Amino acid sequence: MGAAESPLPLLILLVTFLFQVVATYFLIRWRKKRAYHPRVSDHPCSSNFVVPTTTIDRFVIGQGLADDVAMDDEAIVRSVVVGTTPSHSLEVKLGGDHKRAALLRREAVEQATGRSLTGLPVEGFNYEAIYGQCCELPVGFVQLPVGVVGPLLLDGKEYLVPMATTEGCLVASTNRGCKAVTLSGGATSVILRDGITRAPVVRFGSAKRAAEVKLFVEDARNFDTIATVFNRSSKYARLQSIKCGMAGRNLYMRFSCSTGDAMGMNMVSKGVQNVLDHLHHSHFPDMEVIGISGNYCSDKKAAAVNWIEGRGKSVVCEATIKGEVVNKVLKARVGALVELNTLKNLAGSAVAGAMGGFNAHASNIVTAIFIATGQDPAQNVESSNCITMMEPANHGKDLHVSVTMPSIEVATTLF
Repeated sequence: MGAAESPLPLLILLVTFLFQVVATYFLIRWRKKRAYHPRVSDHPCSSNFVVPTTTIDRFVIGQGLADDVAMDDEAIVRSVVVGTTPSHSLEVKLGGDHKRAALLRREAVEQATGRSLTGLPVEGFNYEAIYGQCCELPVGFVQLPVGVVGPLLLDGKEYLVPMATTEGCLVASTNRGCKAVTLSGGATSVILRDGITRAPVVRFGSAKRAAEVKLFVEDARNFDTIATVFNRSSKYARLQSIKCGMAGRNLYMRFSCSTGDAMGMNMVSKGVQNVLDHLHHSHFPDMEVIGISGNYCSDKKAAAVNWIEGRGKSVVCEATIKGEVVNKVLKARVGALVELNTLKNLAGSAVAGAMGGFNAHASNIVTAIFIATGQDPAQNVESSNCITMMEPANHGKDLHVSVTMPSIEVATTLF
């Protein structure tokens, strides 16, 4: 099938649209704080309860866990296909047999779509380990090769770095770069800033009122009180700053906080919720919370605020590559690399109107490392913000290279 005929872009568009609809639905439920109350007629103790008669009905409503588990696979798959059994309920109905749930869900998908999933591995995975943790409705898993590059000499210590990718030459070229840096004495790095952000959007009756709240929140005299409320959410979360933006009568409050070794999105969100409750009850009862995130954070989207203000870890790293290493390992000349970096990574990116993309392919390396180390690969969008600088050093004999990355969103572990 040709590229023009491929249904993949349409499928991605459809799934993205459906996700937005579902996310909006849950946001509305969250705002209105509606509690779910089952209908009386749905409960077996109700006089209106209808006793199930068919095999599928008995599986859907349940006559005891033992009966559900004992049902034959074909009946269960059929009940999922016809829609009488929610696919997400299989793990519970099968008594915690997570592998069987994945196999039956997989079969149901094949029957419903008429397509085979033979190419998708399913055996040899611990489905129980991901239940309720990181991936719902599993039907298999994807195998990705993991390579390792290094040693990379950084700040006086050597590291071996894992990279998960299916792109040819990515690991090899990165490994060559590590070799060039290490042979030249290593690289040094500095963390300029460390703070994850969350920015809720709240609404007031007028722009004037929103501006009053903005001045209150940003007033240094109120910071300690707000920080005390925020920091109650965790023993690791510590509020660093609040910066606000406005759009008419809508106020966006960008909270920044340190979160220890955690990437910290859940941590900062809990702290923000504490502050919103405090502001509403103690100062601004007319404040209407529209969303815990108003995209001024900004998470998993290209945004100038991350490029300028930073998000997560803001880092600068540099190394001076010896001229002989440039020639022998990188197969290039110092002058040629300086010129190419200027015309491509700087000028070329400017012509393209790049925002944070003044580099060759930082996102390739960031994403491969994120996948290999269990980070959130969707955050490669802002984590790949990078400007690469190259200048001749030591009278033009050597090459000074630096990368500045203001928004690496990553969890860290100290070894």
